[in-house]
Amino acid sequence: MRKEYVEYLKDLPIDIQLANIMEYPFHWQDSIEILFVLKGTITIGVENETFTLVEREIEIINPNEVLSIESKDPDNLVIIIDIEPNFFEQYYDDAKDTFYYTNSSDDNAQETEEYYELRKYLSILIYEAISKLDDYEDSIEEKLLAMMYHLLNNFHYLVYEEEDLKDDEYQLERYHRIVKYIGNNYMDKVSLQDIAEKEFLTTQYLSYKLKEIFGHSFYEYLNMVRVEESTKLLLDSDLNISEISLEVGFSHVRYYNKHFKIHYNMTPMQYRNKYKVNREELEKLKDIKYFDLKDAIPYIYQYLEDYERYHFDNRIIKLDIDLNNETIDEFHKPNLINLGDISLLLEEENMKILKEIQNQIRFKYCIINRLFSSDMDIYKGKNNRFINWTRVENILDLIKKMKLTPIINTEGVEEHILKEFISNFSYVYDVDVEEWLNFNIDELSPYFLKEEISPLYDTIDMVPFILYSYTNEKKRIVPNMIDEITKETYLTNDTFFGGNGIFTSNYLNKPSFYAYKFLSLLGDDILYRGEGYVVTKSDEGYQILMFNPVEVTEETIYRGKTQDKLKSMKVSLNIYNMEGDFQITKYDLNKSHGSIYNKWVYLGPPERIDNTQWDLLDEYVHPNVTFYYGKKSTVFNVLTNIKPNGAVLFTLNSVPNQ
Repeated sequence: MRKEYVEYLKDLPIDIQLANIMEYPFHWQDSIEILFVLKGTITIGVENETFTLVEREIEIINPNEVLSIESKDPDNLVIIIDIEPNFFEQYYDDAKDTFYYTNSSDDNAQETEEYYELRKYLSILIYEAISKLDDYEDSIEEKLLAMMYHLLNNFHYLVYEEEDLKDDEYQLERYHRIVKYIGNNYMDKVSLQDIAEKEFLTTQYLSYKLKEIFGHSFYEYLNMVRVEESTKLLLDSDLNISEISLEVGFSHVRYYNKHFKIHYNMTPMQYRNKYKVNREELEKLKDIKYFDLKDAIPYIYQYLEDYERYHFDNRIIKLDIDLNNETIDEFHKPNLINLGDISLLLEEENMKILKEIQNQIRFKYCIINRLFSSDMDIYKGKNNRFINWTRVENILDLIKKMKLTPIINTEGVEEHILKEFISNFSYVYDVDVEEWLNFNIDELSPYFLKEEISPLYDTIDMVPFILYSYTNEKKRIVPNMIDEITKETYLTNDTFFGGNGIFTSNYLNKPSFYAYKFLSLLGDDILYRGEGYVVTKSDEGYQILMFNPVEVTEETIYRGKTQDKLKSMKVSLNIYNMEGDFQITKYDLNKSHGSIYNKWVYLGPPERIDNTQWDLLDEYVHPNVTFYYGKKSTVFNVLTNIKPNGAVLFTLNSVPNQ
């Protein structure tokens, strides 16, 4: 028996092994097998061809291709990856009839970009199988699927045989159908005329094109398929040569002998006598040593450097929280928001945004710009001397209703307008409105980001930056309410362009919105503060905020420099001295929940969002929120996982005694 059966990893459509291969006689299997040479050289025989693979080179063995491997290099190391052939068929209908090809014969042929990407995919699969990080099964299937499409688009056998087909999808599909038809019917009477009629081509034209694409005439190619298929019967059956000849479609054994000798330089009988052995003898001929897959890491790390799950420290971070701990510092919540061009609040949708912000974050102060602009329609009558305060009053009424104290920007405003404002609104509101015009904003210790912020402001990357700035650096970053589109704004879509609002211009919550919400839910007294976490206390109970990574620099925000090797972080919380029961709420903010940007990218990203896409985005615009009851315990344990650039907030609200 030469057919071998692959035992795949548990619940996964893949098997990965690291081996030193000195001798592996002819065999075949149902899987798609990829050989990736990490060290040394090996020589492989695939059907009737022989190739030498050197370090970094890759060979793809399609299902049921007859393969042999040998080497004279005792230090060779080879990664063997077997892929369940039915896996890709779930996503691509023609998967089982698609074959792949790598160029193993030309020097430096595998130094192009598509080979680098393939090595990268293979390295990630190896790393995930070794490290077994959180959700590694999902990661393996996700990367495996991406790799299979990479193979389909770059290593399809027809593309390699005829590069021009790569850009001609119609012709590629045609010749794929032809090869598929031959592969499924080679044992029967297959004629060029039949295929030409199916494809609505003349036999002369089809014959010419097949010769051009495959390098063989139609009947040369057909007989090559028959001969290659016959090798499995020679090695794995007791049929005689005449029976095998008929089985694979030759009309007479002498034709079979003739074509077999053309391809293998020996007769079928000589081939059988030379290579056929039983199972026990085959095992004795094998000279293979298997190694711990971890030994592959030094050879593949160069392909993993920018993989976000690489360098993960697979340990659990343990935090002990004593609820009776003394206060170590005060925490000052976000209290100032920049409302931008205040005329935006004349629009109902923007009013709703401000209401949502105040309902969830509750800022105390707001910066108002352009309150006295022409957009606010304050000038009426001859020579623009009459001042109409209707719109201004509507805006200020809304702001007062939202329990905000306005800080009004008066730069460039004429003195008589300011006097009119003070005179009018001192009677309207029972406060000293002059303070709104002359407020010393430095008392609030604001920190303003530069205007030239990078598009990362739209992404989950802003979450750890904001959280770290507030909790560890006491840097009170002032958010803008909404992205404002100006004449200078360069738009590639109607949703994301790197504006510095916590809402997009079309009213979607950015991840930064939830960063401020998490900060607003913290208490005023800090009990613990450390690397990536802070614990606070309020009248309602306790709050535990954890985020990942610990620090994001301003270089990241301004220059768009992405963070290297961000990983999930598993945290075990031991909570001591619970004096009663708690209602526990967990808010989990990550790429999948609360980052509308990531979902938008997943959808296309579309230039404009249609109604269906709005519904899909709306489902993921919020963090994942769960509730449970925490009974009073000597030690109460909470285990959580913080995603890269994500944050988790636990609020423990005291439950009154019954």
